[in-house]
Amino acid sequence: MTAEMEAAPAPSPAAPPPDARPDARGHARAARRLVQAANGGRLLAIRIIVVLVLLMAAQAYDGSLHALSHWIILALYAGSSVWFALAERGGGRRADAYAWAGTLLNAGLAVYVIVEHLLAGADTAGAADAVSRLPAFLLLLQTALSVRVWHTALYAGIVGTAWGGALAVTHLDRAGMLGPHVDLAEQVPALVTFVAAALVVIDGTARLSRAVAEALRLEHQRTLLARFVPDDVAEDLAREGGLGTVRRRHACLMILDIRSFSRLSAEHAPETMVEALLSFRALAQEAVAAHGGLVDKYVGDAVLAQFVVGLPADQARAALACARMIRVRLGRLNRARNAQGRFPLRVAVALHAGELLVGVFDDGTRAEYTVLGPAMNTLARIESRAKAANLDIAASEDFLRLTGPILPEGITLAPVADGGQPVLFAVGEGRRVPA
Repeated sequence: MTAEMEAAPAPSPAAPPPDARPDARGHARAARRLVQAANGGRLLAIRIIVVLVLLMAAQAYDGSLHALSHWIILALYAGSSVWFALAERGGGRRADAYAWAGTLLNAGLAVYVIVEHLLAGADTAGAADAVSRLPAFLLLLQTALSVRVWHTALYAGIVGTAWGGALAVTHLDRAGMLGPHVDLAEQVPALVTFVAAALVVIDGTARLSRAVAEALRLEHQRTLLARFVPDDVAEDLAREGGLGTVRRRHACLMILDIRSFSRLSAEHAPETMVEALLSFRALAQEAVAAHGGLVDKYVGDAVLAQFVVGLPADQARAALACARMIRVRLGRLNRARNAQGRFPLRVAVALHAGELLVGVFDDGTRAEYTVLGPAMNTLARIESRAKAANLDIAASEDFLRLTGPILPEGITLAPVADGGQPVLFAVGEGRRVPA
């Protein structure tokens, strides 16, 4: 059975189709859609607030020549922004174009309000001065909430450039359209504040976009890997690179093999052997899962399990506890089988530890989670020697070194000599097993 285990990997599930593995851009787009869906109400609220700010601005000018323009712009912005928002949410090929148009609309509105205020003449700093700057900051936030970094940068660039240009014209031509009423001591700090806020917002938007995209990537990979391994192992592998990533890591290995299975198969009907084999596999699967391990594969009457989660010492203790549980439960199973007049099952358990290549091996057609490395060959030799020595549980020195100087209560050891081979230990329950 050892040769079969080394040469014939078990059938594995088909690999996910290519479209089930989105690239980084796909995750970024999904991240934007996710955050935009969550922020949809906030984006609408900010648009409403900006409209209210325009109403305040119209009142603040109190009859100036430019007051009417506020009402016109208010109507145009309210209608256009709602239309662009609905068109963008509708999706389709033009959704991105609508998003860019909405960003340009926001930038145009912010520039208009600032420049219009400068043209109107702010003889005294007060409500009108503050109201004229507020849309620039609010629309910066609204654009950032869409989680589009380049849109946010474009908006900030347009507003900052136009605002700075207007102030430069004022400085160079004090008798021009903007006139001497523009107080650069007030406007320049406001512009610097906007630029600083824009840089912070752009950086935050970029970080949020990357974080959400990474979270989606991990969840996507974890979902795919969960088809092969338990959730905790899937999450660990997803963080290391996901499907198709193979890493060197420590693992404790265990082989369970039914003794004399070939002889029993010759003596009993195939249906009887299948029933016995399935009972044994169910017992092994339950015990391995209960101790944080996973069944790598079934090969005939053998079961290969691995423990890869946690520190090496934790892996070894879990594997040894699992082997002991299997022995206890197998005793119960045999008592039940004996009561039914069926033959008992004896299992040889081999334990080993070492560095292996662990991951999902994917050739593009089929994928299989497994382990590879010299430790696998050593485990196979330990299993063969354990069966030859008629041992129920056998472990290598490398494995037992991880369990610590004191074994769990009820465990005793006896070395089994074999020249030139790694030291093999028989693991007994409360008694020494003769070499």
